[in-house]
Amino acid sequence: MLAKTYGMSVIGISAALITIETNVGRGSKCFLVGLPDSTIKESILRVESAIKHMGCFFPRRKVIINLAPANIRKEGSAYDLPIALSLMHASEQVDMQALANFVIMGELALDGVLRPIKGALAMGIEAKKQGFTKIILPLANATEAALIEGMEVFGMETLRETVLFLRGKTSHIPFPTTKTNTYTYDNSLDFAHVHGQKVAKRAFEIAAAGGHNLILIGPPGAGKTMLAKHIPSILPPLSLEEAMETTIIHSVAGKIAQNSQLISKRPFRAPHHSISATALIGGGSSPQPGEISLAHNGVLFLDELPEFSRHALEVMRQPLEDHLVLISRAKSAIEFPANFMLIASMNPCPCGYFNHPTKDCTCGEEMVKRYLNKISGPLLDRIDLHIEVSPVAFEDIRSPEIAEASEDIRIRVINARKLQQLRFIQSPKVHANAGMTGLQVRQYCQLNPEVEQLLQQAMRRLKLSARAYERILKVARTIADLADQPEINTRHMAEAITYRNLDRENWAG
Repeated sequence: MLAKTYGMSVIGISAALITIETNVGRGSKCFLVGLPDSTIKESILRVESAIKHMGCFFPRRKVIINLAPANIRKEGSAYDLPIALSLMHASEQVDMQALANFVIMGELALDGVLRPIKGALAMGIEAKKQGFTKIILPLANATEAALIEGMEVFGMETLRETVLFLRGKTSHIPFPTTKTNTYTYDNSLDFAHVHGQKVAKRAFEIAAAGGHNLILIGPPGAGKTMLAKHIPSILPPLSLEEAMETTIIHSVAGKIAQNSQLISKRPFRAPHHSISATALIGGGSSPQPGEISLAHNGVLFLDELPEFSRHALEVMRQPLEDHLVLISRAKSAIEFPANFMLIASMNPCPCGYFNHPTKDCTCGEEMVKRYLNKISGPLLDRIDLHIEVSPVAFEDIRSPEIAEASEDIRIRVINARKLQQLRFIQSPKVHANAGMTGLQVRQYCQLNPEVEQLLQQAMRRLKLSARAYERILKVARTIADLADQPEINTRHMAEAITYRNLDRENWAG
């Protein structure tokens, strides 16, 4: 007898419909075809054990299980449940006429318990596109998939429970569709608790308002890492669209907590400097999102930037410009979104005390240059704000004055982002000033003669590249937005120029 059910194959951050066809006939062997990987081939053993725990048997006849279409490689253990159900139906042990009305996915334990899978949200979205209205998933994934309107999501705990439901012996209420986007902040990370560092905090405000990349240069103990960890407290809340995008990526990567729904915080990823280029941008034999995609709509923090491998840093250059990663293979190409803010920190030299106000640097001039040259010029050009951070003076540490709270800064940031949303309302791919195209820079960053002369002098003196020129204009536009000014004036431009510290002539001696 032939049985048919439907599942999904996750490809990048999307999914493709897979038909699981099972035929039981004369013979004695089991064949699993349709380009399955080794994990799916092993599923026969899990399926056999789970079926036996139900009191049924694995047919000792010729069994052909086909995963169609055969030109798509199928990977992972999530095919256990549809294979088990179609096998029981095809062997005429259990009659499940409703089997073909559902998209079904789930990993089986040996005793028939369903374990959570990756990419449930992407599967549900594709199932709806293919015209399905019902999906069966492990209970731990049902809340996540219930984000999709118009899709009835049924969460099951065991194979037995699934069989009884498909036979009509039990009834289940679909999980309610909820798209509440309750944004939360970590109240323990507040700029009110950060003493001094007014210039750095101002730079972080500008970066958050315009989505700009930023690098902090300073000696050990100056507070670079601490400042970076506080930036999520001033970022604007995720929109519903951004929350869905972020949740899909983390779901595919298996980073979603069980029984959770929309991600309620902007991601903050801080990988160790020993990370490989593949882990950073994504890829592998079965391409998975890397750290820059997991930081989509959030922040990627690279502490001690020169300690990262040169190759890992250089592969970020294109994603920083295009906001996506294209992983190409011989037979396919997969895109992962990567629209993130890069926050980096570094010491100015190997010993860390170059330009320190009180401690002498033990590095020679050539050592300092060699250390800074670990960061290529093209990568630095893609970082809008270069900020020097000095150690906080004792008087500032002991000062009773309370610094400005993150909530107050966040209000200005949100207001500036609203101006940018109106500005780019006709450009859905541009969400902030940092993402402006060259044409948009010329349109929205027009300068009067006085401001243009100031920028021209800075370009000549600092020997800035064309890319650095655009970065300065974008930062100046953001500073004007924070001041709620329609035009860029000399004060806005002068401040923007001061944030290109590493471009200053003779900065490294």
